[in-house]
Amino acid sequence: MNEIDLAFTPALELAQLIRRREVSPLELVEIYLERIHLLNCQLGSYFTVTADLAIADAKAKTELLTITSELPPFFGVPISIKDLNAMAGVRCTYGNLVLLNNIPDYDDGVVTRIKQAGFIILGKTATSELGSCPYSEPTGLPPARNPWNLEYTPGGSSGGAAASVAAGLCAIAQGSDGGGSIRGPAACCGLVGIKPSRGRVSKAPVGDRLAGISTNGPIARTVADAAALLDAISGYVTGDPYWLPDPEPSFLAATQTKPGALRIAFATSMPPLGEADANCQQGVLQTVQLLEQLGHIVEQKCPDFSGLVEPFQIVWQSGVAASGLPPQALQPLNRWLLAKTGTIAEYIQAVYQMQIIARQIVAFFDTVDVLILPVYLHSPIRVGEWASLSPEETFQNIINWVAPCPPANATGLPAIALPVGFDSKGLPISVQLVGKPAAEATLISLAAQLEAANPWIQHRPGFAT
Repeated sequence: MNEIDLAFTPALELAQLIRRREVSPLELVEIYLERIHLLNCQLGSYFTVTADLAIADAKAKTELLTITSELPPFFGVPISIKDLNAMAGVRCTYGNLVLLNNIPDYDDGVVTRIKQAGFIILGKTATSELGSCPYSEPTGLPPARNPWNLEYTPGGSSGGAAASVAAGLCAIAQGSDGGGSIRGPAACCGLVGIKPSRGRVSKAPVGDRLAGISTNGPIARTVADAAALLDAISGYVTGDPYWLPDPEPSFLAATQTKPGALRIAFATSMPPLGEADANCQQGVLQTVQLLEQLGHIVEQKCPDFSGLVEPFQIVWQSGVAASGLPPQALQPLNRWLLAKTGTIAEYIQAVYQMQIIARQIVAFFDTVDVLILPVYLHSPIRVGEWASLSPEETFQNIINWVAPCPPANATGLPAIALPVGFDSKGLPISVQLVGKPAAEATLISLAAQLEAANPWIQHRPGFAT
């Protein structure tokens, strides 16, 4: 297997190659670091590359291979961490120039789990400022670009994470999702992205984030890789305000389990925000046709999301104020969102309203196992496409693009973005699978069935090969 093939090999397969001593952790790290050196200047997927730390860890793990066979599941596999998550001794910028010298002295809980799973961390990936935007173009830092076409965005706010996996600059990535920030980049870059159920992945060391709308999750080339990383990062950490029991069997095992005949709903529009474009509609309709062929019971219907827009916006945009950064340190959109932030009472009222509507949406799943939606309502935008717009115009454009994603955040429901084809520009098209509360296993089983019927792993962006 040549170096390019290794760079695009699924993470679970790399773990097996390491176990069989067919490749060493050090060899893999050197391959990925060389690709980062060659390609990241054009791609902008990493803000910080931790080459020295990665090489030292790889050398230690390569040596350990000679003395033990008891290894964690992803021993020696290279991964990236989103630059909204703290990693001890490594700068965490949150996509803001003021924080270029911000060096945490602790690991976020998800980073701790990733290290315990045996991964080697290559660096911190690009994000929008404070994770606010569905594109990754923070002021003063290089924009992240889509490896399928460098003129287009890889999405956001986990844009660097998705671009790094799609371009073969890491084997798998950690992302986070507070309004589509895993699913959108996964869709833009032709990857599998899982937004887990609320309480599945700990937010340690904090207890909550924006009334529970945000969570960490995996971005990967295959459903199995994403499921296995979700297994690795899931679980209760002492003091978590809400949590879910560990799955039995594992999420990885769910990829080998046929889902049976499921009751599946689908929609291609998000009233009152609009209809998906022709490319995104076609992705849903092709998936529906395939689901029917696989024996599932499919019906066109959708919950009413209309009352969710305003309270979700209030909760979501409060994250800018929670950062504590002054207005002059923020890019125009975040400065505008900060100015719009209301009182604590208004925030609490919005949380209550969001929770009431979320209950109504969750009730839809009493008679439905899975809901199929577009991930976004139209294909990726060009890098800088909205840069000349006012903050108000940009914000409305964002809402009209990412509309299918926030309902899963507001409700805490699990959701998966799954690639299904390409649009007329050669950019990936994906669909979103939304499931019942805590039902990741069902979604993963169904996603694996769809992946087997419509394989994707053979596709690689020409830029990176």
